[in-house]
Amino acid sequence: MGNDTSRIARRCERAVITAYGDLRALGTNDMAAFQACTTLYRIHHPEASETEARRLVAEWIDHHITRAESGPTAGCACG
Repeated sequence: MGNDTSRIARRCERAVITAYGDLRALGTNDMAAFQACTTLYRIHHPEASETEARRLVAEWIDHHITRAESGPTAGCACG
């Protein structure tokens, strides 16, 4: 995947993108990597619903991995 996550300000977002990229590089299928990252997000944010976690993880993967954009993303308020 090779994405530079150092520019991502939120620790939870950086953890999700790093984990997704690493899992995919190791051969994990997309859905399993996505589910693992949703779980990871909820470890950082146990207050988040499953739906909220899925939405944010999907947005972050789309932004950082699929479209390889570098601008800010929508997300949690943890900064």
